[in-house]
Amino acid sequence: MTETDHSPTVRLRRLGQELRRLREETGLTIRDAAAQLEWSAAKISRIESGHTKRVDAVNVKALCGIYGVTDQETIGGLVKLAREARQRGWWNAYRDLFPGAYVGLEAEASSIRNFELAIIPGLLQTPEYAAEIVRTAGVREPDEIERRVAARIKRQQLLSQANPPQFWAVIDEAALLRPPGSREAHETQLRRLLDTNPSRHVTIQVLPMSVGLHAGLGGSFVILDFAHTADRSVVFAETRTDGLYLEEPEELQSYNLAFQHLCASALSVDASIAYLSDLIDKL
Repeated sequence: MTETDHSPTVRLRRLGQELRRLREETGLTIRDAAAQLEWSAAKISRIESGHTKRVDAVNVKALCGIYGVTDQETIGGLVKLAREARQRGWWNAYRDLFPGAYVGLEAEASSIRNFELAIIPGLLQTPEYAAEIVRTAGVREPDEIERRVAARIKRQQLLSQANPPQFWAVIDEAALLRPPGSREAHETQLRRLLDTNPSRHVTIQVLPMSVGLHAGLGGSFVILDFAHTADRSVVFAETRTDGLYLEEPEELQSYNLAFQHLCASALSVDASIAYLSDLIDKL
């Protein structure tokens, strides 16, 4: 990724984790720290959780001061994280379409594991398929449809960059059988999956309906892992209007186990390629 493409969200999360660690090492509670600085406890909580738009360098230095941090290299590193987090990624031009943290997290993930129950994963959708998804959501203006599709295609550049993340998708068979409008659009989308599957960094498995009830019936989800040891993994479960971000160890364990079960239940990679090829022939 280029200097301006990194994820502000990831930097804010890392900064918050470091500041929380420093606070806990001093034995201070959030209320204690807030009282010393005459801040609200909510302000410190937002900083530590990364749920804030920015953290000023002066605030970082103030927190370091009450935590007894005197090492200038440590303070400088934290200030650098705060400054980097203020830089904007490409998705800022589409901030009305990506109001949450997801795209910023996705942009820096080293591994993306995605289970989809009803549609093709966004990172693998063709423009025609994406346009049908947008229309289904109720958008009718041609210019707005084009803009939303362009944002989706921009996201997909993640998989073609110099150092792409490992992307592993398990797709329920129902999503593959559901036609996105015309037969031609359906075939184009399936061929996109077929052409992508042999990629060195993309793995696709088909979960056939013949397996019956399975571990993914609760809904689609994405597990994001990061290369930096300070960055915790995140599970994202999309809702109709927003999304849930799950980071607690027991939550991560539950979804990791579910994804393992889904992979075990799905067709092998080779069998999935054969399935896609056969499905195209039957259209």
